[in-house]
Parts: sequence; structure tokens; C-alpha cells
Amino acid sequence: MSKVQRALISVSDKTGIVEFAQSIYKLGVEILSTGGTARTLKDAGIAVKDVSEHTGFPEMMDGRLKTLHPKIHGGLLWRRDNPGDKEEIEKHDISSIDMVVVNLYPFEQTVSKPDVKFEDAIENIDIGGPTMLRAASKNFKDVIVIVDPDDYSKIIDELNSGNGEASYETKYYLARKVFAHTARYDTLISNYLNRKAEPDNPFQPNINLSFSKISSLRYGENPHMKAAVYREPLYSGLSLVDAKILQGKAMSFNNYLDSSAAIDLAKEFKNQPTAVIVKHNNPCGVAVDETISKAYKNAFETDPISAFGGVISLNRNVDEATAKEILQLFVEIIIAPGFDADALKLLSGKPNIRLLELNITKDIAGFEMRKIQGGLLVQERDTGMIEDLKSLKVVTKRQPTDDEYASLAFAWRICKHMKSNAIIYSSKERTLGIGCGQTSRVDSARLAAMKAGNFSISLKGSAVASDAFFPNRDGIDVVAEAGATAVIQPGGSIKDADTIAAADEHNMAMVFTEMRHFRH
Repeated sequence: MSKVQRALISVSDKTGIVEFAQSIYKLGVEILSTGGTARTLKDAGIAVKDVSEHTGFPEMMDGRLKTLHPKIHGGLLWRRDNPGDKEEIEKHDISSIDMVVVNLYPFEQTVSKPDVKFEDAIENIDIGGPTMLRAASKNFKDVIVIVDPDDYSKIIDELNSGNGEASYETKYYLARKVFAHTARYDTLISNYLNRKAEPDNPFQPNINLSFSKISSLRYGENPHMKAAVYREPLYSGLSLVDAKILQGKAMSFNNYLDSSAAIDLAKEFKNQPTAVIVKHNNPCGVAVDETISKAYKNAFETDPISAFGGVISLNRNVDEATAKEILQLFVEIIIAPGFDADALKLLSGKPNIRLLELNITKDIAGFEMRKIQGGLLVQERDTGMIEDLKSLKVVTKRQPTDDEYASLAFAWRICKHMKSNAIIYSSKERTLGIGCGQTSRVDSARLAAMKAGNFSISLKGSAVASDAFFPNRDGIDVVAEAGATAVIQPGGSIKDADTIAAADEHNMAMVFTEMRHFRH
């Protein structure tokens, strides 16, 4: 270890930098700086030596060229225990730089602006900063490198207690942090340039991912599995990981999975108060109504047993009436755009219920990614939806009634959020029976009807949605026997003629979407 004698400070984010510089100045550290940072420090009464004075070379090209000089990088890179390096820096009059405090041009903030000009984005690509950070990090045994203002107090404490020196462990920690930071920075630049070059090509030759860790989780899907949650910077502030937690225990791995599924489904219904109840990543009840409390009550009645310990997503504020309904059941999480004061007062009596405040009406684009053995599958999110079902092909002799069309539209929005094979019976306002995750479609049809029967829910006159085609007529026979009068399905089976004939025999109406919603 060696005592810090000279530091180079050049930061875009000036949070805490004056206090930090004052602290190291008191320790006798000479401070080199550039541009706006130098002015900020000088205005605070801190003695600063301009980098151009140190190098004997002026800043050029509107500040593009400032620190790319042998007297900077030689001072960072020379190995203090290497006689040959020492001889060379003495020969060329290069002074040691023992600390670098740099954070980079705000590229991410710049390109996140909807009207940003390409030229402005390019000018916010930092060159000298990453070069200094990488050089200092490569030589971390001899150089302290700081990229995060959150580390300022830690370093000052260590320098004060260590007679101007920092430990090997601390310097190694800081170097690792820098390389992660610069890798993320380059990823953001690469992704931006690729999108600009080929805006209509979502699948570039290389996928560069950049996620920032928020926290470790107690465990993964099961207690013997470790886990953590990360933030995708593109959607910072808009997504589930940024939801405001008003009360309750920390979120678990499974909580996040179920909450994400519940939010995605609730987003399908923007124009009416909607309640979604999810269990194990599948909906167990969905309803719309004139009030959010009625919507919740009807969603719950689809399957009161599965709703126990579930996740509830609502697209309207939770009022007192809704809170009273929910408190009759044990639930894990309630997600809503807001909670009325009376509702919060009631729910606070159950402090373990997690209350998440999130505007769930905002859509998030992007991709779905699934890790497989030795690779990654990437696809667009399934945002496909048919707004006007009357534009679809009716394949049966009987046309759907207006009420049946409304019921089919409701069921079709939901079935794409269920694990295949998915069958849903519904009215135009609520789910009646749900069957999914089975290895045969007819079993899902039977399961959904059985569950409705378990709760004395009549399926007479119901509509049925299927996420993929019925491969045989037996599925149609089962839903007809259960009481359904209308079916919506993609079609496309080699036995479509058989399923159409079966629907005609039962005097059912059936429409083909020619759109599939598999969800494995």
C-alpha cells in the first residue's frame, strides 16, 4: 500500500464532491481537475491544479481532449514495485496519480429524453473518463478509483484511519465496481447506436444486457436456491421493481413472479374497473364492473380456494369497500395505482400484507427472455390483441349474439395470460371457470368446468376461449355439455372441420382468430 499524494477529480455528477475534495485536501492530497469540476472546487475555496497545467498540454476540441496524455496515464499505470516502470516515469518526468475520482458524461440521461438529437447523444459519449477509470482499475493495487459518490464517505473514513492509505480489499472492491460500471456504460451506447441504425430490427447480432442489482432475496423459487432482483435501466421508475411499497414484508422471488403476471393481465383492461387474482403465475379470477369492489368480489368468487394466499392487481385505487372485501381472505400482495386513506387504515391492521403502489396502466415494451441450456431465447412480448371480434371469421352456421361477442372478447383477453393449454369460461364481465397448464386441451376444458361446478357457478350461456386450436371435437363436446354457447379459438387444426361440425351440432357459435396465444 502507498499513501495518496495526488488525486485527479473530474465528475459530471457533482453530488458530494466538494465535501470529498475538502476532506482529502486536509490530508495533504494535491488535487488535479478539469473544466466544470475544477471551477466548482475552486469556487469552494479548494486549491486545484488544472490538468492542462500538469500535462503542459491545453484542452482541445471543446473539451474532447483533456486527459488523454502520457503524464496522466503513465501516472496511473506505473507499477510502484516495478523498477523498470519507476525508471521510465522518472526519465519522462511523470508524477504519480494515486487516486482517480471520475463519473461519466450522462449518456443514459441524455438518450432517455424523447426528443434527443443524435448529435447530442454522440457528444455525451465519454472517452477520457472510461480510459482513466480502466487504467486506474487495472493498477488497483496502487491506485484508488472511485466512480460512485456513495463510496466517498467510506474512502474518507479509511484514509483518515489508515494514515492516508486504503486497504487492498477496498481498492479491489472499487476496481470491480468500475469495470461493471464501464461495461454497463458501453452497453447503453451500443444498444442506442444499434437502435438508431436499425430501428425496425429488434434482434441485433449481439445482445448486450445491463441490469443493476437492487437487492438479494431471501431465496429463489425454493428455500435451497439463492436469488436476487435487478433493475432494467430503460424502464426505471415505471416497472414492478420500482413500485412504492407502503407496507408489508420484503418481496420474495415468487412474489415478484406472481405480481408481474397480475400486472400484465390487469393492463389488458384500461377502460373499466378491473380486478385480477393470480396464484402460481396463473389467473384464478378476473372481473370488470362499475366499481372496483364489485370487480374484486366477482373475481374472487371464480375460485375462492385458489385465491387464498394470492396476488391481487387492481387498475383503480383501493377504496374502503374493496379493502373490507379483501380482508375477508388471506392475501400476499395488493397492487394498485393508489390506496384511499380509509382503505390504508383498514389494511394496516394486517401489516404482513404487502401493499404496492404502481401505475399499472403504463405499458412496458421490450422482450421476453428465457435462459436455456447454453443459450438464450428472445422474443417480442405478446401484445397481440383483436379489438373488433366482429371482423373475425364466423365458421359456424350460427352467428354470435352481441352478448356472446362481448363475452368472447373478455375471455380472449385473459386466455393469453394463462399457461397452455388454456381454456376459460366467462361471461362478458367475469371469469366463470379456468383450466390451464394441462398436457391436453380437453383436460383443461374438463378442469375449468369442474372448478366452476365446485363453486356452484353455472356455465349456461357462457363463452369459451382457447389459446390454441382444438385438435379434436372432444373439447367442443365437453364445453357444450358444460353449458357454453360460443367459442373463440385460433383455428388451424387439420381437424377444424370436425370441431366446426361439433359446434353446429350443439347450435354453438364459433369464431376463428387465426392468432395463437401459447404461453409455456
